[in-house]
Amino acid sequence: MHHLDDDIPLGTSTLLIGQRTREAVHVDLPAVLGEEGCRLPVVLRLLAENIARRSAPAERARALAAIRDWVRTRTSTAEVEFWPSRVLMHDTTSTPALVDIAALRDAVAAQGGDARLLNPVLPVEVSIDHSLAVEEFARADAPVRNMRHEVRRNRERYRFLRWAAGSMSNVHVNPPGTGIMHTINLEQLATVVTTEERDGRVWLVPDMMIGTDSHTPMINGLGVLGWGAGGLEAQTVTFGMPMSLRIPDVVGVRLTGALPSGALGTDLALTVTQELRALGVTGEFVEFYGPGVSTLSVGTRAVVANMAPEYGATTGYFPVDERSLDYLRQTGRGEAHAALVRDYCVRTGLWFDPQAEPVFTRTIEIDLSQVETSVAGPRRPQDRHTPEQVTDLLRSVSGLEPKPAADDELPRFPVAIASITSCTNTTDPALLIAAGLLARNARRYGLDVPHWVKTSLAPGSPTAATYLHRAGLTDDLAAVGFDIVGFGCATCIGNSGALTPPVLAAQERGSAPVAILSGNRNFPGRVHPDLDLGFLMSPPLVVAFALAGDAAVDITTAPLGTAPDGTPVHLADIWPDTAEIEALMATAITPEDYARDFAAATVNPLWSRIEAPVSDLFPWDEESTTLVRPPFADDGSTLLGSYTAHPLLVLGDDVTTDHISPASAIPAESLAADYLVERGEPRDDLNVFASRRGNWEVMVRGAYFNRSLRNALAPDAPPAHTVHAPSGEIVTVFDAAARYAEQGAPVVVIAGERYGMGSSRDWAAKVQRLLGVRAVLASGFERIHRSNLVGMGVLPLVVPEPWRAEMQSVVVGDTVHVDARPEAIAPHADVEVTLRRANGSWATFTAQAAIETAHEVQLLHHGGVIPAILSRTLASGTTTRDRTTA
Repeated sequence: MHHLDDDIPLGTSTLLIGQRTREAVHVDLPAVLGEEGCRLPVVLRLLAENIARRSAPAERARALAAIRDWVRTRTSTAEVEFWPSRVLMHDTTSTPALVDIAALRDAVAAQGGDARLLNPVLPVEVSIDHSLAVEEFARADAPVRNMRHEVRRNRERYRFLRWAAGSMSNVHVNPPGTGIMHTINLEQLATVVTTEERDGRVWLVPDMMIGTDSHTPMINGLGVLGWGAGGLEAQTVTFGMPMSLRIPDVVGVRLTGALPSGALGTDLALTVTQELRALGVTGEFVEFYGPGVSTLSVGTRAVVANMAPEYGATTGYFPVDERSLDYLRQTGRGEAHAALVRDYCVRTGLWFDPQAEPVFTRTIEIDLSQVETSVAGPRRPQDRHTPEQVTDLLRSVSGLEPKPAADDELPRFPVAIASITSCTNTTDPALLIAAGLLARNARRYGLDVPHWVKTSLAPGSPTAATYLHRAGLTDDLAAVGFDIVGFGCATCIGNSGALTPPVLAAQERGSAPVAILSGNRNFPGRVHPDLDLGFLMSPPLVVAFALAGDAAVDITTAPLGTAPDGTPVHLADIWPDTAEIEALMATAITPEDYARDFAAATVNPLWSRIEAPVSDLFPWDEESTTLVRPPFADDGSTLLGSYTAHPLLVLGDDVTTDHISPASAIPAESLAADYLVERGEPRDDLNVFASRRGNWEVMVRGAYFNRSLRNALAPDAPPAHTVHAPSGEIVTVFDAAARYAEQGAPVVVIAGERYGMGSSRDWAAKVQRLLGVRAVLASGFERIHRSNLVGMGVLPLVVPEPWRAEMQSVVVGDTVHVDARPEAIAPHADVEVTLRRANGSWATFTAQAAIETAHEVQLLHHGGVIPAILSRTLASGTTTRDRTTA
């Protein structure tokens, strides 16, 4: 037995590397954790392995002792380091991160340093998947046409990404058309167990990673530990610094039974989301255990794991078992690698035992046999219902009475968008094949989709096109409007393109159009800025609702359409059989498809023709409306202190990052649009906010632009407006912030529960910093947004329960005094807040700083991640790579 630094026992294995067999070492995890180790959740065993292998001896001993003690306490306040081995980004999170690095390079060079000091030391994999828009649909050439639109609109940004990949080592960009980042991760990048060279030896290590997208936990379905981090937090990791986190509480979800015939992975995911949101797992790790786990394919597990941010958790982890190996074989990783994974996981105690009963902080049980066909909505993914409840839901939330289509009139609740979209449900072949079979059955009956429905199919992987074609389902899907429109996030991220003219006309006449999608989020305005109502569901149900064309029809009883002979056709007549789905999967999918199709998709001539500059410093174009050097690197001042602030906005519960910093189309009548038009951009083709994340001037002007967002300071004002208290004028949020800044008056944001739900976009925090927000006082924060606020130097403060209603009643003229002096800020520190009313009354209460670690305290002292990286770089005379290996 070997030892690491004379205190960590190592095991040995032999493996084939290239053409020869070599001995590899690995952390002997059972020996490290002792006899109580088998009672730990697997996610904590993985953290223990990471600590044992990567942390310094003193830190290692302390952290491992705390993890071992977790079995007794089932919770902990101890901080530990986590060292991911790789980082995953998409184009609209990597762009601002790489723009920050480019600006940091300028700052280093301006102070006489070597710009090449700023270079990622971890592999950074970038997928261009968030920019595909559904401009063309229901036609065979839609992918080619949509790709042309995409590259035309984003050429300058893609040129920048090509520069970054060329000027920085460890940055690799997957071109548009290669698929969605989480699908690529599952099908191509993840290894479950991998090797690394260290100290002249080959190590076997678990594949662990983070991604700058909240749905990164999808990879948990394969047994890889990974989660979504803010783009700012990821920047520290890419420069060789560990993540610092409190040893998490772990919620165990015990699965029993098996899914009944007709129930799909989406139905289980929506059920889990509903149950865990009700339980309350924000910021906690979730691990699935029990005999029911073994009945689920990796495809189904991935759907459930993908929804972790929707149920509020950091992870949704499924340990490695035989199903994991089946997936590795199915996607072409080979038998030798599958055997290596099994051997390593068995030796280290990471192999799943369906009969094991680990210790958890809390547990909940779900009987898979009770899962039923489900939809979620119409405004939150945790609001699960059965399809027959949709009619009453639409009636109650809108106040409108359902009305069927008549003559030239559309129904009261027309299906405006029906989209099979997102990595969540298009990565599982069973779900796409189920949709194809339902389309085939509908085609046999002669059914068609009404002319007002915008249909689309945007799979997460090019391989989906191959197995759908081999299964003979491509033409069936096309016959009902579900031609493939491209391979990317598309509608799920808000790139749904224009609504059909009939829907726009019906909306003017008082109809309430509805989005139907197989995505993961349905917040108002998320899918399309003009749509407030949306339902999430499985791909075959999306096709069924598209056929109905009326979202208020009970599709479980009413006919979806009429056959040419006048026979009414019901959902039960065309719903696919589980055995038929499985049989078709067995013949339609071959392991060779995955690597071959991915390689073919990387050869994108439109991408290859984009010329990029070759230089250490990026040549900024002063006329650009896409890329503008951000001010963050030049502003290292802390926002901590004792100050009296005006509320910039007073917001309620469930404010999402979409509300704070939208990703969808830039409204033609908005401050951001005015800015772009003044610089020569056409008002009718401004692209989406996500494409402008390299231009801080656009992003700050788009802050809080969401017509469903209510600001209590100006409840009847247009979107993104507030009241400037000294003048009493209703102005844009941007203008109010500028006025306060000119007057030297600090501002804060007041919010309710779950502030910052949704995507992990760092811009939701960046715009608040740019608006001068020094603190956010909320009833509760979602995990990633809280981290991103800290990363921008903005202090998140949790308002205690007795004061939450009081803070929601703040009016124009009230001020808030925050006593957050730097020396008093610590993890979970008490912060005195005084609310001074405009009528002269005042009261003081104690808020809690939503700070988890000492590292976060240091970031607040520096003014955020970016100034901290600059300071660290300038203080060192070596490159980031040298510092990491020293």
